[in-house]
Amino acid sequence: MHERTIWSPIRDITVGGVRVMFTLLAAPLMRGRYNRAGATDEEVRRTLPGDELVREPKLGYTRAITIKAPPTEVWPWLAQIGQGRGGLYSFDALENLVGCGIHSVAEVLPQHQHIAAGDIVRSGRDSYPCWIVMDAVPPHHLVLQGAGTAAEVDVPAVVDRVPAKGYVASTWQWVIEPVASGHTRLIVRQRSTYSPGQSVLWHIVEPINYVMENEMLRGIKQRSEHPTA
Repeated sequence: MHERTIWSPIRDITVGGVRVMFTLLAAPLMRGRYNRAGATDEEVRRTLPGDELVREPKLGYTRAITIKAPPTEVWPWLAQIGQGRGGLYSFDALENLVGCGIHSVAEVLPQHQHIAAGDIVRSGRDSYPCWIVMDAVPPHHLVLQGAGTAAEVDVPAVVDRVPAKGYVASTWQWVIEPVASGHTRLIVRQRSTYSPGQSVLWHIVEPINYVMENEMLRGIKQRSEHPTA
């Protein structure tokens, strides 16, 4: 179930922590698998909304999950993602060990359903990296692009070359598609490029991202299939 209890922080830290450590250690062998976890060959190959924002990514993935609910039941949970909104539906306590201030909810929040281009989606407090909404078409897709911090938003242009020193450009693309029997495929993709000298850093971040996002996909699935509000 997705409801938070007094034991949830302990579970987040122990289960999430073990998964992070295992994935970091196994990354050289598992990378090909976790970067397309749950996705079909066709989903990996196809063009998705937002691909054009980072034309030549150095790192990237496509992941997916089947949800036993229609797209209209999935979209509300996606529309409200972010710190200070509905949360990220992942290992909250693990994220909060580094001060993100994430509190994932178990209900749809009407005040956070009207997401649109230009809105900010936070991954943590003001000093943490954030995302800017580039495109939002309910209940079909949500395209986010990395935009610096919430305190100093810096929206990059379309990235078609190697960035300057200290620069990172990335997308976070979510696509919701109806499939047979009223079910939904939720597809998520990220395309990232960075300046020279950052390869080791982003190859460490990548497996951590997989663990957190995999739990996020599961969290959206559970909430969509078993809504409490």
